[in-house]
Amino acid sequence: MKFLPISLLILALATAGALAYDPSPLQDICVATNDLESGVFVNGKFCKDPKQATADDFVFMGLRNPGNTSNPLGSKVTQAFVQQFPGLNTLGISMARIDFAPGGLNPPHTHPRGTELLVVVEGTLLVGFVTSDQLNNTLFTKVLYKGDVFVFPIGLIHFQLNIGNTYALAFSGLSSQNPGLITIANAVFGAKAPISADVLTKAFQLDKKVVDHLEVQFWYDNN
Repeated sequence: MKFLPISLLILALATAGALAYDPSPLQDICVATNDLESGVFVNGKFCKDPKQATADDFVFMGLRNPGNTSNPLGSKVTQAFVQQFPGLNTLGISMARIDFAPGGLNPPHTHPRGTELLVVVEGTLLVGFVTSDQLNNTLFTKVLYKGDVFVFPIGLIHFQLNIGNTYALAFSGLSSQNPGLITIANAVFGAKAPISADVLTKAFQLDKKVVDHLEVQFWYDNN
């Protein structure tokens, strides 16, 4: 009786392990339930009967018009995620339009489920992302002009700032039908219910009065 070399057995086990995985989450939370009557979500969205689909399911016209940048951030993000564009379901992609007033900022944020590829259509943007602790929170930043493309790796904190004197416009493609969005300032200082001031004063090395002040601010959401 012949036996496989140990190297082939290790390779087989490694391959099996690589192919056996849970699907990536497509929403923030999905608590299991045995009550079929109350179960309303799956990992993603339920599908329409393919025989009932029409061409209208695969077109989204919500990115045609400029977003309203008359807000404290001077920017507006218009999403074309699966929630707005049902035809994206199961396809693993989505888009967004980002309008900037002069000096407008798309503030530091992260997409926990998607890499972002941004192209500048008009204006001049200062963009950047920060790596994880493993790479010493290194900042990668660049000034982008019309036609330039920049990629923000999945899950990393990133931003875009219009440093020009005119309106700016960018479009982003994302590698998930529902990439998610966590705006850092909103999540930390605008959490509902509020994060304990004891936690924030120690984490950010701030005076409690500063933390109290930040927690009562209105944290604008430009999405």
